[in-house]
Amino acid sequence: MKANKRSRFKKGIKSSIEKANPKINKYWIQRYDLFSRYDQGIELDEEGWYSVTPEEIAIKQAERCRGKVVIDCFSGVGGNTIQFAKVCSSVVAIDIDPVKVELAMNNAKVYGVDNRVDFVIGDFIQLAPSLKGDVLFLSPPWGGPMYNKVESYKMDMLLPRDGYSLFQIAQSITSNIIMFLPRNVDLAQVEELAWLSSPPLTLEIEENFVGGRMKAITAYFSCNEV
Repeated sequence: MKANKRSRFKKGIKSSIEKANPKINKYWIQRYDLFSRYDQGIELDEEGWYSVTPEEIAIKQAERCRGKVVIDCFSGVGGNTIQFAKVCSSVVAIDIDPVKVELAMNNAKVYGVDNRVDFVIGDFIQLAPSLKGDVLFLSPPWGGPMYNKVESYKMDMLLPRDGYSLFQIAQSITSNIIMFLPRNVDLAQVEELAWLSSPPLTLEIEENFVGGRMKAITAYFSCNEV
């Protein structure tokens, strides 16, 4: 279901999360790393605070897709969607949560790119057979902030399906796939995704840093360079 382009969130009202909330306090401190235009009307829900891609990383990921048609499969509050919209020819942003889609629409408007995105409320897994694009961006839920408490993050910890299943679904659309994953992910399993594909895919793994600290990894899969 395509979302209405007009956000219904009231200006100046945070979506239910405030600075004083202890659950998001450490993320509040990093708010300008998440959105450089935070003070201009950015809205996040609680999950958005800990799951949105830091802007510096999202910019680099988007640059790899310049001029392409990109599908952002778990778009959340729009961190990646915004950066894709700046440089890509077309962006489809999908999220199953209508609240997150509204937040993403609001945030895209703050950056002046809301009219360059097709926002869709729906389940990526169900929508996959009808999707077409050059690059597919997979940033599925990692299971909350506790993901970094495990020594080695496994593909079956991803939600709503294990990483192998999600990757297989993604391949039904395109071989050019970008996965944004925890910094402690089992890299052997990421490599498996590439060589188990038919034909095997090229894989490039990028370590993502913000402020000198490693935040995550981005895996770029392709038949040819994305």
